[in-house]
Amino acid sequence: MKAIIGKDIQQAKAFLEQGNVVGIPTETVYGLAGNAFDIEAVTKIFEVKNRPTFDPLIVHTNNFERLSSFVQYIPEKAFWLAEKFMPGPLTMLLPKQSSIPDLVTSGLDTVAVRIPNHPLTLDLLNNLSFPLAAPSANPFGYISPTSAQHVAKQLGDKIPYVLDGGDCTVGIESTIVGFENDEVIVYRKGGLAIEEIEKVVGKIKVNAHSSSNPKAPGMLKSHYSPRKDLVIFTGEKFDRNITEIGYLAFQEFNTQIPEENQLILSPSGDYKEAAKHLFAFMRQLDGQENIEKIYVELLPEENLGRAINDRLRRAATKI
Repeated sequence: MKAIIGKDIQQAKAFLEQGNVVGIPTETVYGLAGNAFDIEAVTKIFEVKNRPTFDPLIVHTNNFERLSSFVQYIPEKAFWLAEKFMPGPLTMLLPKQSSIPDLVTSGLDTVAVRIPNHPLTLDLLNNLSFPLAAPSANPFGYISPTSAQHVAKQLGDKIPYVLDGGDCTVGIESTIVGFENDEVIVYRKGGLAIEEIEKVVGKIKVNAHSSSNPKAPGMLKSHYSPRKDLVIFTGEKFDRNITEIGYLAFQEFNTQIPEENQLILSPSGDYKEAAKHLFAFMRQLDGQENIEKIYVELLPEENLGRAINDRLRRAATKI
């Protein structure tokens, strides 16, 4: 069944409140949106995009005051930038509250937030009691969509509705900035020029690598990895200290290791369930006092298994 393309905010709202994901217009590119507070909806976003890595998602809201429901605090320079550029193609990394699931932020303690400069989506957000997590509405690796028709062509058999706001006026993704020790850092170059930002906050640091991941390539491992060594299981025979080994399995226990040291992502083999549990289960094993090293089992390279495996490989520690 193909997605409906329309301008009905109430219909889009109904789908979102039911836990579905829909296409939404912004001034940058079209987004694939779901309830940012609902881990099931967030999981659908990853599944629909066939996302091969757990890149953090950007959370969209309609006014700066509503950030207080999901961020801990806002640096002074963030206020300056918001006053000048929000709504607009600017995304800011801010310390998140627990109301934002770890899956949204890929385990990071900051959440990427922005206010899109599009009247239809702002109206939609004004009618919702929750913010929207929304990466670009395209299969991973494809050109980002700048019209409702692009979204329907690429994802139309996987989502129920695309809110048609016409062609995007900016056409490239938002600029992403973070704040460290009162310094503004650009993590992704985008629709807001660096020169414009510097007019407001002075000289800023620009990350050498521009990436869809707000923390940039080469920095992910330190954020993803648990405190303990994490190793990909390749069929090892454990002949000693098995009580000090933790194990993260896909569907079944490893018979060599005590069951109390193991967690199963999805006994039924459901990729969505496995993705939903991944971060929480890694943290649980990391916090188990008797465990010294964590072994993880790769999933089949299909569906969300590819994304989970990418996440596990990034987190793995070399022996």
